[in-house]
Amino acid sequence: MTRLTVVRSGMPAPDPAPGETVLTYDQFRAELRTGGLMKRLFRAGESRLLVHRVSSAGRPVATALALHAVSRGSVAIEDADGRRREISLGVLGRWIAELALEPLRVRNVVAGITREVARLEAIVGEPRTITDIDLSASPLYLRTDLSFGIRAGGSVGHTAGVLNNLEHFTGPPVLITTDDIPTLDPRIEVVTVAPSDAYWNFRELPAFVLNAPFERVVRRVADERRVSFLYQRYSLSNYTGVAVSRALGVPLVLEFNGSEVWVSRHWGRPLKYDALSTRIETLNLHAADLIVVVSDPIAADLRRMGVAADRVLVNPNGVDPVLYRPDINGDRVRRAYGLDGYFVIGFIGTFGPWHGAEVLARAYVQLRQRHPELRDAVRLLMIGDGARTAATRAILVSGGALDATAFTGLVPQDDGSEHLAAADLLVSPHVTNPDGTPFFGSPTKLFEYMAMGRPIVASDLEQIGQTLEHGRTAWLVPPGDVEALADAMARLASDAAARRALGAAARQQAVARHTWREHTRRIVDRIADLYSVRLRDRLAGDVIAPRR
Repeated sequence: MTRLTVVRSGMPAPDPAPGETVLTYDQFRAELRTGGLMKRLFRAGESRLLVHRVSSAGRPVATALALHAVSRGSVAIEDADGRRREISLGVLGRWIAELALEPLRVRNVVAGITREVARLEAIVGEPRTITDIDLSASPLYLRTDLSFGIRAGGSVGHTAGVLNNLEHFTGPPVLITTDDIPTLDPRIEVVTVAPSDAYWNFRELPAFVLNAPFERVVRRVADERRVSFLYQRYSLSNYTGVAVSRALGVPLVLEFNGSEVWVSRHWGRPLKYDALSTRIETLNLHAADLIVVVSDPIAADLRRMGVAADRVLVNPNGVDPVLYRPDINGDRVRRAYGLDGYFVIGFIGTFGPWHGAEVLARAYVQLRQRHPELRDAVRLLMIGDGARTAATRAILVSGGALDATAFTGLVPQDDGSEHLAAADLLVSPHVTNPDGTPFFGSPTKLFEYMAMGRPIVASDLEQIGQTLEHGRTAWLVPPGDVEALADAMARLASDAAARRALGAAARQQAVARHTWREHTRRIVDRIADLYSVRLRDRLAGDVIAPRR
């Protein structure tokens, strides 16, 4: 029996079995647009859509209709763990009916969310007192993002970094999440929340409607154990932590990596429900007992909003110095991309607008033009994938440098350090915010670069410039300055002694100041400053002092 397999974006494509045709989602959509799918009508014995998780696949009506058109037999959604949901014509008909009714319900959904936000605003406006907490109880970590199948990047590193180290200072943490987290310690209990498959045709509504099912699961988990505090990584339009922390009478620690509303306005698409999402964001910031931010500019924004300084902890991102270390061998990666014998300049990232990948591409083109002695000796290794990958490639093509560049595509978090080890020099070319506001990021790649013990060229930009010292732990250049970046890369490519010195000093500083263990310790120490706590610090053997 022949089979057609369509692989949703973000999923690795499997090797075809005998009689199987495998198409990426982009290839499948291209066939739909061009009419190429007509050649496949009723040719397949069965068809399937491969997704990261069946429970978060939504209702892919158009894809299911197309798969039914090409299949004589069953149509199903399957995921990476072997779960399967058959999409019969009856299921498809019910989906279509539900989609037809949803536009009529949107106004009531938004009105209900607005009423709940108003209720929580009133509760948050009332004073409450938490006299002490028992940190030997379990903290609940809430990951409420509606992004799925993320295998690498700063959010993955941060989430796993905190969770993997909480147990050294608290009772056993529990992760309540919409998706699994790579590199998470397998001993950590994970509870998965399946989002509703309703309203996925309305870009912002799924985030609103997630609150109710997520809150139900958090309350159920809390009923089964003693809870010390809630820790929520804030995501757009989510107020679960506010609701549950008030109901349970436990502190809410909010990890706030910058305004999601601002990101939508400047790096994404403007929000239809901008005002409501802003209210929810403001509600979280005023309700949280402690707000953990990664940089001083975010803390300054919160102070301007009236958030008390003693409720804000500036806590830059970190690194696991065991996973990222100088002795990791990158030879396999070098061989895979034809980099043996070359001096390799490396970059890793999700190619976001703030990462400066295009600046690096222009600088690499200039390096080859202005330093002909290095043209045949230097190669560029671009690790990762994302929104600005195509623009980055276009720059390299126009500059005649694409054939001297290796693009790896997205690599799993577990493989990131091996890819960084393939580079002789690592670059962090971050750029300023488009609206002139201070750069508020704390790039995880920066700390991973440092822990690898490789020399670094980086933008002298806010926290990046505060963390690195020019000429001692890195070579700093003005952000967006293509010529300065090209000259800095050329300079270090020609100076092995400087590379060794910079790399060694950066590694030493990363281990001393920027591990996830120390990052997590600072969070628990600040909780101890705010409350009387009861817990022996199992890591160092010291007792956390109660608040005075």
